Parts: sequence; structure tokens; C-alpha cells
Amino acid sequence: MKNKRQWLLAAWCVAASFHAVAYDWNTDLRHRLLCDFTRTRQETMDYIRQYIPHVNDSCMAHWERSGALEQMTIDGEKRYFHAAARNLFRIDPWCAQVWQKAHPEEPLSASQIAIMKNVPQILRDAPGHPQHLAQARRMRVTYTLTVKADAVPAGQTLRCWLPFPRTDQPRQQDVELLEVSQPRYKRSSASCAHSTIYMEQKAVAGKPTVFSETFEYTSRGAWFDLSAVQPYQTRSKLYKEYTAERDRHIRFTPELCQLADSLTRGVDNPVEKAQRIFTYISRHFPWASAREYSTIDNIPMYVLRNRHGDCGQVSLLFITLCRICGIPAHFQSGFMMHPFGHNLHDWAEVYFEGVGWVPVDQSFGICEYATSQAERLFYMGGIDSWRMIVNTDYGMPLSPKKKYPRSETVDFQRGEVEWKKGNLYFDQWDWDIQITYLD
Repeated sequence: MKNKRQWLLAAWCVAASFHAVAYDWNTDLRHRLLCDFTRTRQETMDYIRQYIPHVNDSCMAHWERSGALEQMTIDGEKRYFHAAARNLFRIDPWCAQVWQKAHPEEPLSASQIAIMKNVPQILRDAPGHPQHLAQARRMRVTYTLTVKADAVPAGQTLRCWLPFPRTDQPRQQDVELLEVSQPRYKRSSASCAHSTIYMEQKAVAGKPTVFSETFEYTSRGAWFDLSAVQPYQTRSKLYKEYTAERDRHIRFTPELCQLADSLTRGVDNPVEKAQRIFTYISRHFPWASAREYSTIDNIPMYVLRNRHGDCGQVSLLFITLCRICGIPAHFQSGFMMHPFGHNLHDWAEVYFEGVGWVPVDQSFGICEYATSQAERLFYMGGIDSWRMIVNTDYGMPLSPKKKYPRSETVDFQRGEVEWKKGNLYFDQWDWDIQITYLD
């Protein structure tokens, strides 16, 4: 009997151990939300009081109902998005005016000045290029992903995917890999929607695990004359694929269909339709710092209901509205590489018959400081010279295949890491990008 009890206890311990490490999305999602929603009500109100001293419970309730102040109840406790207080002064029109009064003369950044010089040059030079390209910029990049010490037990193998510039895009040429931290690595094929370099490394006790790559590439700006597009070949494979719905984030909901119809009713020209969508989003959905995409069920609906979005969120809204209107569109992303202004970034491409795929940066939107209509709508059919294209779609498989859900289930930019018992989320590692401008 004693041996039987010991056997049952051992079996229970094994089962309990397995259960403890078995992956569960709801547990994972809770952790992701806790990483995003870190502010208390008092912390949030203290920030707002710097600009609105009389803020009270009624104000907070109003902003929360409107979606301008993002909060969520987790484990019975109301928690605020870590950037909710700052975002309030971007999203709510009255609060935005308060912020502007407190910061009346914010100078143009170095990256904005560079863009102001770059856009007219592209508009001048691109029409003379057979691929509508202009103003090449060559860059050397060192990208590093550092897993924190003891994130996994010593001796365990970490699997890592780093972003790498695509080699199949006309705007991005002469890609040259110079150095990789691990002697054995794998580059994804051009057919993969997410361009990666894959490496493995064993963890060492008490030490961070570092993965890095160094490469050079040349990026070019582009601008397309959209004055003579042709009717779509609606039976083509391209047209059918890129005007269809996609899982989760390109859904033709009644609300989005109604919006698309209201914006384009009576318009037949696809360029004018796209311009109306582009202009509407630019004017009605201000940029705001975003929570992680993996925690949102339907990103375009999230933007529509909360009246704000970051670059990828408004790009997915633009893409969805275009597809509803019969305009082929797809997601594209990687990095904006502007001097003193580099960051993760997402944009789109739309297809016009007789012209081809053209870039659309919905987040950059209308150039308010422009001196001509072509400059005002430059990013509706054009893009500047400082980009790194990594992805041509969202939420597609990595190569080699990842076992656990990605930290970023939609986009792929910062990289991904996992080990045999699970994914390593963003709070367990850091990333860094260093850029040397060679031109």
C-alpha cells in the first residue's frame, strides 16, 4: 500500500508539474495586459493635474467613456494604460488645446526638417525614374536583442528571430549582411512575409544572452503619378486576394462598411476613393501611443471606437476601408530610419491598375507644412527615403516556425525569442538599433 501511495504521489507531482508549465493563452494575455496597464488612478490624475488642476471624478468618467483615457479592470482593479495620461492630450480635442497652450512653440525636429527637404526632391526626381524612385540613402545598421540574465535556466537553448531588410523590394536594394553574433544562422527566404535572421544560443547563469547582426542596405524614396489609372481586372488573382477579408484585423464589419460607403458614395475613381479615406483618417484619428497589438481583437474597430491610433492601427483601418471599396491593399512595415527620429513603423501599399503597388503612409498623413497639393498628399502614393522594409503582411508564420504565440502576434519588428517551455515576452528582453548614415 505504501508503494502504491508513493507511486500515486509521484504521478500527481509529474502531472502537476506538466500542468504548471502547459501554455495557456488567457494566462499569457493577462500578463501582456498587466505589462501595458501599469498606472493607478492616482498616478494618472496627478499627471493630468499638471495641466488641468481642477480635474475630478466627473472629468475622468467622461474621458474614459469617450475612449480618450484608456483603462481596463484586471483582477477586479481598475488600471490605466501606461501612456493614458499623455495620450489624453493628443486624443481629446479640448485637452489637446490645453497642451498646445502649455507648449506653444515646439520646434521642428531634425527628422522633420530632413523630411521637408527630402519630399520636394523626390517629387522632382521620381517622375524621371523608370521605377519612380529617387534620393538614395545608404545605411549601416547594427541590431541587437539582449535577453535578461536568468530569464531561462542556464544551459537552455534560446531561439531568436531578428528583423532583416527585405531583398525583394524595388525601394530597398544592395542588402549586404556584414556580421552575425552566432556562427550558425538562417536567413528566411524572400517568399516569407516576415524577413528574419534566425539564431540559437544557450543561456549562461548570471549573464544576459546577446543576439546581434550588422548589415548595410540602400533605401530610396518613391512617388507615383496617379492621374491615369486604369479599370481593375476584377477577376485577377491579385485583385481577389487583396480585396478580401483577413483573419481578425481586416474584417468588413457593418460599422466599417457604413463608413466606407459614406466616404466614397458616388465616386468611381479608385484614386479619389483612396484619397478620401486617407484624408478622413488623417483628420479624425490622431496619433497616440498604443498598447500591444496582440491584446486587441480587431484593430480597425478599436481605432474607430476609440478615435485614435498609432501607425499600424491607422494603416490597418486604411487597408480595410480600401478593400471594402474594391481597392487592393496590404500591410507593410519595418522601421522609419530618419536621422534622429528612427523608430518602429508601419504603413501600407495600395494597387492601382496601370501603375502597380504604391506606398501609403497613413500615420504621416497630410503634410500640413506643405507648399503644394502634391506635397500635402505626398504620403498618399509616395514615401520618403528613410525606411527599412521587413514585412509585407501581418501575422504570418516565421521561418523556422515558432512553437509559441509571438510577443507581437500582428507585426514583426523588434524580434522574437522563445525556449522549450514558452515565449519570452518583451519584459524579459531589450532591443537596440544603431544606424550609421553612409550617404
